[in-house]
Parts: sequence; structure tokens; C-alpha cells
Amino acid sequence: MTSYSDRLDACENFGDVFELVKKTAERSLGQRRAGLMLYLARLPRHIGAFHTMGTNGIVMNRNTLDIVTHGARSLREINSYVYSILLHEYLHSLGHVEERDVRKLVYDISLETFGPDHPATKIASQGPSQVFPDIALNELPNETPDVEVIPDVERSSHRYIS
Repeated sequence: MTSYSDRLDACENFGDVFELVKKTAERSLGQRRAGLMLYLARLPRHIGAFHTMGTNGIVMNRNTLDIVTHGARSLREINSYVYSILLHEYLHSLGHVEERDVRKLVYDISLETFGPDHPATKIASQGPSQVFPDIALNELPNETPDVEVIPDVERSSHRYIS
């Protein structure tokens, strides 16, 4: 059987990573939901992503994603970042409201799924800017948010590396 780490390494797009997010969350918490949409938008640096309670949308920060995809040392690091961000927001969509609790759940699920030395676990433990220092260093554009819809992220083949 292929390990979850190998499965994450093999992910090629948002849909692949999101399927892994749903599987690992369900395995750890026994919770699952469907029907979510993913949007990419140019957001301020301090917002990695967000989910508005009661909606079916997750909005990921395109600015920080671009910094990660251009500054990462490997596809494993990029996939780990996308996994961590999507898992965090997916947990919100499952009804977990408190940020502190969600951060701990992301860490616990990442640790259980990948082990302590995996980039996803380090991102969950230390935060993305500790693994990708360029997030904190780069000046992000102050543009009007342009939003890109990733249709049907649950089956999407849209690549996040441009």
C-alpha cells in the first residue's frame, strides 16, 4: 500500500491534494463533506486562505501560493503547503470554528498522516512563513482582488504551478 506521503508527492493539482485532505480528515475525525468550490484571489499577506461559515467556498491567496511555487525546493514542499492550507479551511467547512482548535487539528492530522519530519507537519507546527521565508519577505502587490474559480475542486485537474 502506498503511504500518504507518497500519495501527496504524486499529487499534480488541487483536486488530487483535496482528495487527500478529505481522506485524511475523515480517517482522523470521522467527518466528511462534499460540494466545495475553490477560488484563488490576490489577498493581503496575512491571509493564507479563508472559508466563510455556511458557504461552500474556500478562497486561497494566489499571492502567497505564487511565492511558494516559485521559492519551494521541491514539489513535496508545494504540495505540503497546498495540503496544509486546504486542510485548515476544510476543517472550518466541517464546522470547526475556533482558529486555535483548527490549527491544532491540522497539526495532529499532519503528524498522524505524514510523521514529524514531513514538510506538511512542519508547516502545521511552525507556520508557512517559517518553511517559506519569502512569504514574509516579499512585498505583495496591493491589487484589487482578482478571483479565479477552480471549478469542481473535488475532481479538478487545474494545476497550481503556472
